[in-house]
Amino acid sequence: MSLLKRIEKSQQQTTPSAGAAPTAGGAKPPASSEPSKLTQMRLNRPPTTTSPVRDAYLDLKTRVQNKLLAEMDPSLDVTKTDEVRATIENLYDAVLAEENIILSRVERQRLFEQIVAEILGFGPIEPFLADETITEVMVNGPKNIYIERGGKVIRTTAQFESNDHVMRIIDRIVAPLGRRIDEAQPYVDARLPDGSRVNAVIPPISLVGPTITIRKFFKIPLTVEQLIQFGSITPEAIEFLKACVQSRLNMLVSGGTGSGKTTFLNILSGFIPDDERIITIENAAELQLRQEHVVTLESRPPNIEGRGEVSIRDLVINSLRMRPERIIVGECRGAEALDMLQAMNTGHDGSLTTLHANSARDALARMETMVLMAGMELPHRAIREQISSAIDAIIQQERMRDGSRRIVAISEVQGMEGDVITMSEIFAFEKTGIENGKIIGRLMPTGLRPKFMEKIEATGIRLPPNIFGIGTRAGRF
Repeated sequence: MSLLKRIEKSQQQTTPSAGAAPTAGGAKPPASSEPSKLTQMRLNRPPTTTSPVRDAYLDLKTRVQNKLLAEMDPSLDVTKTDEVRATIENLYDAVLAEENIILSRVERQRLFEQIVAEILGFGPIEPFLADETITEVMVNGPKNIYIERGGKVIRTTAQFESNDHVMRIIDRIVAPLGRRIDEAQPYVDARLPDGSRVNAVIPPISLVGPTITIRKFFKIPLTVEQLIQFGSITPEAIEFLKACVQSRLNMLVSGGTGSGKTTFLNILSGFIPDDERIITIENAAELQLRQEHVVTLESRPPNIEGRGEVSIRDLVINSLRMRPERIIVGECRGAEALDMLQAMNTGHDGSLTTLHANSARDALARMETMVLMAGMELPHRAIREQISSAIDAIIQQERMRDGSRRIVAISEVQGMEGDVITMSEIFAFEKTGIENGKIIGRLMPTGLRPKFMEKIEATGIRLPPNIFGIGTRAGRF
């Protein structure tokens, strides 16, 4: 019988029955006496979340882990994962033999994987990070870990040991990036080695304990074919957007949180020719460009003395001196929008960026608000003229109620009429129904031909009229 089975059996034997209320000397209370109110409250109390069996298992895990760490060579290069894993396995077998600990094969392997995750990985959430079907991992304090799979949020049985355990994992994530998190700076944005986005919040501003939110990225980036297969976009729209990128049009990807803006920005950037110099600017480097000539810039928060901050705006301004042929800003959140517009209007065509907005029209309004955040007292009309001349197309992405992420509109920014920016939809999502909880629909052409087609044709690209529904859907909208 394995050690864990023996622990469980001994706990069952020593635990008194639920209805027994022992008295002095071990004698049972008289059968006629009714239980007191206090006794009833104790019986009705919900069981504690940590069982003695779990405590014994955690104690065993901690003892073996501490002994392993004491026996390991401090000079071991932890970046050589395979070698370190083999070393840990040898020491692990030796520790179990020395302590005379008998475990079943399943228990032995589970304990080993958990210890390896603690030493080399990110503890209890390591299996979720390795699972490619999981898109998000959410830690709400040490005892509540949730995942997102297929657009649905699910609670898991995994747990951290304590708040300190969660803090150790957070430090392991942020320390290699030169970032910090403490009571003076109780939140931080970071990234994992594979590019996954991490946000951590700790007490005192988090009342449930340290929290971690990880937006996972695919180890192998999504391809155009996969997006078409998922129904996120159509081949006709992809062909149109590819022509827009290759023709150096300035494009904006907008959408709500978690709608897939950065993923789609990766897809668009894949259409950029390999012989162009690309500068990417992000808060946490997430973009996964496949071209060779790419310079990646990442903003930096202030240090503990409040110095050394490098903002997105600083990087956008600096990038103009780096001979960029394409500037890609991961997300516009504030005053950098003004400098991005200036770059688009001063010869840096083909720039790409994202921002949060619920519609293409809202994206223009939010862009205007962010320009005002730069502190320049510009008239609203001047700002709108800058926006209308800088941005050629807006791609609106949405996360729908069924969890699917889809392109719902591709709009052209045409110019100004009075004080209003004029737009026209080139593609629009057409919902046809709901089947088994899934939204059925397709991104359809509206029958309108964009005015910037002259720019596309000037580069030698010819798009067939049927892409825009001309001849088949003309006059429908």
